[in-house]
Amino acid sequence: MSTLLEMSGVSVSFDGFKAINNLSFQIGEPELRAIIGPNGAGKTTFMDIITGKTKPDEGRISWGDKNISLLGMSESQIAREGIGRKFQKPTVFEAQTVRENLAMALKNPRGPFDVLLYKKTRQGAERIEAIAEQTGLADVLTRVAGELSHGQKQWLEIGMLLAQEPRLLLVDEPAAGMTPAEREKTTEMLVNAAKTRAVVVVEHDMEFIRRLKCRVTCLCEGSVLAEGSIDHVTSNPNVIDVYLGR
Repeated sequence: MSTLLEMSGVSVSFDGFKAINNLSFQIGEPELRAIIGPNGAGKTTFMDIITGKTKPDEGRISWGDKNISLLGMSESQIAREGIGRKFQKPTVFEAQTVRENLAMALKNPRGPFDVLLYKKTRQGAERIEAIAEQTGLADVLTRVAGELSHGQKQWLEIGMLLAQEPRLLLVDEPAAGMTPAEREKTTEMLVNAAKTRAVVVVEHDMEFIRRLKCRVTCLCEGSVLAEGSIDHVTSNPNVIDVYLGR
């Protein structure tokens, strides 16, 4: 497994508060990784830095086979490099059907004329069917997205990200507000997605993380406090102290 993304010595302060403090982190391709930690540990800022929303004060972030730096890049350039992010609250086009949502997200040429001249291709249609299968939405392709359940909207958003064929997928609290059955399906979806790419899941639900059966990184005060299997991390006295014992 080759290293896809590596952060070293990354720090960022907001009004004198160090949100990220000399953070080093790496993830391979393919790999599934869970990020845990107390509120204020820096989990959201960590994702903001990777996606270019927040620029670090110091440190390095290298990406891909050529170890290019992400630091000088805009958010849209980073997205084009293959980094996709799913926020906690799903953002789908409520008035469009599931199929139309997935079609809009497909990795196509993105110039102004390409969008106008967008032609339905068989390849595109097959890709949509495959993503709908992967995300449990095959039966609801013709439904308007606004009518979906909370869990289905989350899956649609994951599907829209997969349609862009990212090499790294950042997913924020996917299990929140889901039924047990939906959470099980989501686990399966993320595990499958991570067979061909890197997937980082930020989550509070320890049961959900346990089912992912992946390496876990615990952040605290903007640095890595512990890293390893779920059992290794959850038995660490410092992790119990700052996070699990509360």
